[in-house]
Amino acid sequence: MKRLIVIGIVLCSVILLLPALLVMFPSQPQMVTEETQMAPIEAVDLPESELAVHVFRSQTESVEAVPLEEYVVGVVASEMPAEFELEALKAQSLTARTFLLKQLLEPNDIELPEGAMITDTEMHQVYQSEAELKERWGKDYHWKIARIKQAVSETAGQVLTYDGTPITAAFFSTSNGYTENSEDYWKSEIPYLRSVESPWDQQHSPRFIGEKVLSVEEFQERLGVTLPDDGSIGSIVARTEGGRVAKVNINGTEISGRVVREELELNSADFQWKRQGDNIVIETKGWGHGVGMSQYGANGMALNGSTYQEIISHYYQGVEIESVGPYEQQLMARGD
Repeated sequence: MKRLIVIGIVLCSVILLLPALLVMFPSQPQMVTEETQMAPIEAVDLPESELAVHVFRSQTESVEAVPLEEYVVGVVASEMPAEFELEALKAQSLTARTFLLKQLLEPNDIELPEGAMITDTEMHQVYQSEAELKERWGKDYHWKIARIKQAVSETAGQVLTYDGTPITAAFFSTSNGYTENSEDYWKSEIPYLRSVESPWDQQHSPRFIGEKVLSVEEFQERLGVTLPDDGSIGSIVARTEGGRVAKVNINGTEISGRVVREELELNSADFQWKRQGDNIVIETKGWGHGVGMSQYGANGMALNGSTYQEIISHYYQGVEIESVGPYEQQLMARGD
């Protein structure tokens, strides 16, 4: 795999003063109104990036080299609504940049085409080019891209670390009021991915409550179970610290909440179910796996005046914000 890294004098190589980041006073939340959308857009210049990200473009099956901060713009624009508060967009910028860095330093086991560093799909994180965003956003492109670029520019070169190592910057859409401990979703206990309260989601996320209806036949087929003859479904026997289902028992068969969520394609593993005739009605709270930063929770914090540093420190326990520069040098030293 060929990776292009050119080292020079750039903003992303400036070492950040971490203590200062922790004591900055909250800025006033920036509301997106119709007036904001119609206001003249000032061009935001991104800092020049010395790291070229080789992205596998799934639609064209080609590899495209994208400067680092342009790549982050394309990810943030794809993964978080541009209408969100600027501080939430900044927090998402750090997760996008950190996710990339973690992938470069510790590649996962997803097989990549020759010359590619990362994909543009949910296998890693979604990326869209400016041309694709123009087509997607239409007349709203200019004000939306300006907000994204401002968030990326004001956090350029910043990444999240724990004990001097880039973190697994997990995020998801909407919590059920709490995030998950990493070991309740994955196998590994990760010290900075702890269950924390996220009360903002219920008020701010349209995805907080969901419902799915399945026929009894489809429910049984997907989970590989046979329902009891008494008209019941089964019991939820354990929940996680974050309130999601850890284990269910259906007619003597135990299944993890994660498997139920994935096999039934539920919004969340926080669910309740009931049987109505030949159907199973399942109500969920939240949207996503629940580990790391809740996007709607981050936006709720920003609406309440929190800075992106405060958002980050809430959802990722004990992490620091550092410069990407030293990690670029690690990549260069090992010949990537």
